[in-house]
Amino acid sequence: MADDLLLRVIALVRHAGLDYGFLAEAYERNALLHGARLSLQVMFSTVVLSLILGVVLARLLISPRRRVAQLAQGFVELTRNTPTLVQLCCAFLVVNTLITQALTQWQLRNPLTPFFWAVAILSLHKAAFHAEALRGGIEAVPPAMVEAATSLGFSARERLWRVQLPLAFRAALPSLMNNTVELVKASSLASAIAVGDITYSALMIWTQRDNVLECMVLLLLFYGVVTYAVHAAGVWIERRLRMPGYGATSPAIAGGPAHA
Repeated sequence: MADDLLLRVIALVRHAGLDYGFLAEAYERNALLHGARLSLQVMFSTVVLSLILGVVLARLLISPRRRVAQLAQGFVELTRNTPTLVQLCCAFLVVNTLITQALTQWQLRNPLTPFFWAVAILSLHKAAFHAEALRGGIEAVPPAMVEAATSLGFSARERLWRVQLPLAFRAALPSLMNNTVELVKASSLASAIAVGDITYSALMIWTQRDNVLECMVLLLLFYGVVTYAVHAAGVWIERRLRMPGYGATSPAIAGGPAHA
């Protein structure tokens, strides 16, 4: 049933000048499906890990220890001001090679795969942007709330985790979601170090069949659908976590009648 439907779609799209006959071949179809699953794994892993690292890095940025805050700020500036692709290639082609050479002397195998490097570097790169957004959110928390928490006997750590960070997360949520959307799109860079995601799979197919247009349309559709789904989830989360009255304009201020 599914194969018949696929053949009908292929025949229908052929009228538009696009030949997707290669999808009828099990090997190439399965290669694309495997690549799509691997792409989703990279996206999910980097989204989760980048948020965790972003929280840790934001905590270091506001550390009372000046040296720690300076080191964290230096990492953020270095990460934000260099291209993601350059960071990825340097990590995989330089750092990974050095690790491999060092382990070879001990007759050990390097356990770090291209998937690991893609997730690690993409997560660290976007964690720098998350950290700056969270730092701004933490600094935007009204001092009265911090003073109230202090008067209730909260320690500095409790104020951060129970008062400042939850409010900062809500305030920074639009920026965090924008960073997440960018991260989902940047996951395609994993193909540069031979991670077998959907971009890499499509590249392998069009080098053999010379069907760049068809493969590029598939990639655009895949990333367009996934990005839209992430965006829609972000809008839903923002609505769920919106602070009542925060940022709202009263009818009197807006020029409308004020009702009692």
